[in-house]
Amino acid sequence: MRFSVIIPLYNKGPYVSKALKSVLAQSFKDFEIIVMDDGSIDDSYANAKVVLEGASMKYRLVHQENAGVSTARNNGVALSSGDYLCFLDADDWWDPAFLERMNWLIDTYPEAGIYGTNYYYVKNGRKRVCVKGAETGYINYCRLYAEGMSMPLTSISVGIPRAVFEHQQGFKNHLKLGEDFDLWIRIALTEKVVFLNEPLAYYNQDVDTSRRGIGHLVYPTYHMLWNLDYLSEEERFNPEYKQLIDNLRAYSLMPYYLSREYREDAMRELDKVDWDKQPKRVRGLYKLPISILRIRRTVLSLGSKVKQWLFRHL
Repeated sequence: MRFSVIIPLYNKGPYVSKALKSVLAQSFKDFEIIVMDDGSIDDSYANAKVVLEGASMKYRLVHQENAGVSTARNNGVALSSGDYLCFLDADDWWDPAFLERMNWLIDTYPEAGIYGTNYYYVKNGRKRVCVKGAETGYINYCRLYAEGMSMPLTSISVGIPRAVFEHQQGFKNHLKLGEDFDLWIRIALTEKVVFLNEPLAYYNQDVDTSRRGIGHLVYPTYHMLWNLDYLSEEERFNPEYKQLIDNLRAYSLMPYYLSREYREDAMRELDKVDWDKQPKRVRGLYKLPISILRIRRTVLSLGSKVKQWLFRHL
């Protein structure tokens, strides 16, 4: 078996059929599907079952008690048999050529430890290509990510040799946010990374917010940015990794910095940032009074809600 396609599923009933149909429509057919239903309480399992029962290839649809996306993916891998692992979230979808082009990428660059394709960011019914300035071939993952702040590798656009995944012991089960980045960076710092500059996956942002893990702050224990001490030596001696992590801190920790509950936690992480290497605009934001920043966040949130309403009703 060439590929195992692992799909974690949690309360994505309206979307999972499209995700599965995009996998079944792949032009490359040497793959199996493992769907891990992570304790859904909607019609996710039933909808997935309807689609898969009509499939001609090997599949497994497994229900487990809710344990989180990392555990769901790891358990799916344990049940799979493919030489290469691909992941797809249940509210996203693939171009029909995704596995075919991933197979070409692997054959062309057999020494890599992780493979990724470009992808579309879909919001308000519109799509845009996410990764800019990358050629097909080997990439410096940290540099490319830091320069554009668009993820070169995502949980819906990668292929990983099983041996590499197992060597890295998969996703860290306790992480709930950034668990995929944590695995990608472990691989990227020790293995070659290959990128295909063809958008072949669709990262769907038009999902009902009640079905997405947004709108609340993840406790720092479960957030990857508070769990990178094991790479402290890398941060000291690898300037490209340091720049990427500092960018992610400055970009991602603003909501925590503005919260009353997690502000001190955020400030401890932000103290690690080399601010001289951050853009002037970013430095300026963090110098503004908290009250102004909170008003700014409220205005931006209202603007986003208005756009969503207009998209749905006009």
